Amino acid sequence: MDQLAALLDGPRARGAFLLRSLLDPPWSLRIQDEAPLTLVAMVRGGAWIVPESGEPVPLLPGEVAVLRGPEPYTVADEPGTSPQIVIHPGQRCTTLDGQSIYQAMDLGVRTWGNSPEGATIMITGTYQLEGEVSRRLLEALPPLLVQPGGTVISLLGAEVGKDEPGQEAVLDRLLDLLLISVLRSWFATHDAPAWYRAQGDPVVGKAMRMLHNNPAHPWTVANLAAEVGVSRASLARRFTDLVGEPPMSFLTDWRLALAADLLREPDATVGSVARQVGYASPYALSAAFKRVRGISPQEHRTGAAQ
Repeated sequence: MDQLAALLDGPRARGAFLLRSLLDPPWSLRIQDEAPLTLVAMVRGGAWIVPESGEPVPLLPGEVAVLRGPEPYTVADEPGTSPQIVIHPGQRCTTLDGQSIYQAMDLGVRTWGNSPEGATIMITGTYQLEGEVSRRLLEALPPLLVQPGGTVISLLGAEVGKDEPGQEAVLDRLLDLLLISVLRSWFATHDAPAWYRAQGDPVVGKAMRMLHNNPAHPWTVANLAAEVGVSRASLARRFTDLVGEPPMSFLTDWRLALAADLLREPDATVGSVARQVGYASPYALSAAFKRVRGISPQEHRTGAAQ
């Protein structure tokens, strides 16, 4: 498993919000839903993404905008078009004075807008919970990026309006596929984070994959170095130079990220999660979780359920 796949494998879309919008100008949507990560895929026509601060960015057919929350932004036919609709947390849609508007603009399954034959067709997908997208991945992204979406946009467009058995799972996986495709393209053409570049190193990349694939193993720098065929000192120095942190710090971050997601599962206990991510006891996991994240596993679980 490489680094991008690892960051998206456990924490991924689950019942993600997806909506196809059919719009004729003038139109402008003020987005303040506080979603950690949003994808806006342009199927037909064009739009402008207007950040809270910064210059407007055009979005052309076949392109995808990835926006990192929770800061609000506007999507409009032109940068100067005043917002007409506000999207609130929970995807509640209102006019500027707070009147609900979703039913009035309902155009079918996961579809809404102001015209059934809208000149603009775009698909919006949001990752609703922090745990669905790795913190390490979020921190590597700019507030807004735009990249070509490729053929996945067509696949998503063909599926988003269907209402068939298993459709939610299909859409979740297509949203993940679109995100991975866009980020892979972005990292290939921009200054990728250290952990992403390090995967190409024959020693450090292999060590990272081993940590990702088996976090429950009782890893030490010594036994990890033996597995990749170098000395302990060599691995520690090379890993820190390329990744920006020592191997065990990297492993702790990965274990706690997995634990944070697993704790959201209904039947999970701190003890069962501790075993899955490599801690000898629930007390050991609780201590590490509190030290790094500032709250206990139980407090995290309670907050995620609210």
